[in-house]
Amino acid sequence: MNLETKVPSDNFHQSVALLIPHRYSYLYPTDLIHFPNINSLKNILFVLLMFSGFSLLAQQCPLIPLPNEAAVIPGNFFLSNNTPIISKQPAAEKLANFLQQQLLKNNGLTLAVLQRAGAPAITLNIDNTTKLATDEGYLLDIKPSGINITAVSEHGLFYGIISLIQLAQIGTLKNDAISINCWKIKDAPRYAWRGLLLDESRHFFGKQTVKEMLDWMAFYKLNKFHWHLTDQTGWRIEIQSFPLLTLIGGIGSFSDKFSASQYYSQEDIKEIIAYASERFIDVIPEIDMPGHATAANKAYPAFSGGGSEKNPEFTFNPGLDTTYTYLTKILKETDALFPSQMIHLGGDEVHFGNEQWKTNAGIKQLMQKNKLPDLVSVEHYFTQRMADSLFKLNNNVLLWDEAVDGNLPKDKTVIFWWRHDKPAQLKKALDKGYAVVLCPRLPFYFDFVQHDSQAIGRRWGGRYATLDTMYNFNTSALAVGKDQQNQILGVQGALWTEVISTKSKLDYMLFPRITALAELGWTSDTRKNLADFNERVKLHLELYKQSALYYYDPFRPELTPEPFSAREIIR
Repeated sequence: MNLETKVPSDNFHQSVALLIPHRYSYLYPTDLIHFPNINSLKNILFVLLMFSGFSLLAQQCPLIPLPNEAAVIPGNFFLSNNTPIISKQPAAEKLANFLQQQLLKNNGLTLAVLQRAGAPAITLNIDNTTKLATDEGYLLDIKPSGINITAVSEHGLFYGIISLIQLAQIGTLKNDAISINCWKIKDAPRYAWRGLLLDESRHFFGKQTVKEMLDWMAFYKLNKFHWHLTDQTGWRIEIQSFPLLTLIGGIGSFSDKFSASQYYSQEDIKEIIAYASERFIDVIPEIDMPGHATAANKAYPAFSGGGSEKNPEFTFNPGLDTTYTYLTKILKETDALFPSQMIHLGGDEVHFGNEQWKTNAGIKQLMQKNKLPDLVSVEHYFTQRMADSLFKLNNNVLLWDEAVDGNLPKDKTVIFWWRHDKPAQLKKALDKGYAVVLCPRLPFYFDFVQHDSQAIGRRWGGRYATLDTMYNFNTSALAVGKDQQNQILGVQGALWTEVISTKSKLDYMLFPRITALAELGWTSDTRKNLADFNERVKLHLELYKQSALYYYDPFRPELTPEPFSAREIIR
């Protein structure tokens, strides 16, 4: 008999109908009853395979930041209490314990860390022969038979683990196991610097909030915590040589100048640094100078350079040698606490309060002796001397973009470009050969409002910082030449806290904008897609809800009204 004319049996028709997913029900059952010949069967099978392919393609990777290579593969891995964690090397064992703890905390699972196992397992492997773009890269291979995470370093292995933790968080619970879609991921970050600043001078939040922030930074693969500990309002770091810095300088907040002194002891700081280190986050302190020194000058007025009517006692005195000795002692203690070998010295907005420099006899003498023509030159002289103190401690100096106009060594200096309205300052920094962190206030300052309905927060000429504008930030619009791309270390968001006085407001201003920051720092521009990103953010809003965060919902803002403190309501 000619096979081309053979008619399949009714049982076969029913089997084919059952294979087709219900969402394609318009193809069955009656459309499959009669086959004129075997070619029709071939066509049907082709359609089945095509739909299966579409289903896989339609499954977008839910991770934030989006991996640079991710392919979904058929099947699911079922993560349960019976899933062992295997560390191939002693160096991976600590990370195996971290994964074990996180799955218990987030999912209530109690996995064992073993050296070998027969059951489907999570295997952690450090292999320095693996080809990855950076030592922060990783391979994540999820199959029904097991999960393998491979990297060339502990750092990269950690980020592979973080990706698995995210997938477990958004997986589906079935029969006491979490069903995780199978993926093959090869990933590495775009930028080495993926930072977040927290200002605790204006409002103090304490250890628990900082640790929670570090947890979320790790969850989104951010790796630099810029800790703004001193400013006009309050001095928040214990310095044993000068105890009045915290006992007097720590009094007050931006919303209550008489509130009790709040600060971090040196033991607190060690604890937080250790916590951050477990999450591969460097902690960089900022000790602001020569401006924004009001809190310090309240404690030790002998080193004050005065201020202005609006900003009294704003500066340190660059005309006294004892000022440099005093500040160098502070930096030596700071260096001993922070192993990052980087200290941010601020250096911004000095002109807000340096009026009294004009009449200060010591500063006049300094200008004459060193042939300094103006107060800006005095400012740069001061910064150079304090930077030299850091260089002797084997630290790099970090500064806001005003410092570009000085002459600091390019191999030991990192510039933070923050003034979005001064792109020439970015160009000058790059032309001078400095490494640069991009943090322009729009859209990287999270004290800006996210929606026109919000009452308290910053605006710039009516503009504010939405999730979309953050995500769409692109360096191609900046004055960065192709040969200067390597000078861009990365990006950083900033939580300045003049208008953020409560934990709920802190969460509201950070989440979900932290997701856009994370993807800017990690994912290449060619992989970014706003519509896809927004769908992934919606999944993460559910995680915020589960974590009891008071987040902002950019898709339904009416559901998450702006939180107000009691003081703000009274006003």
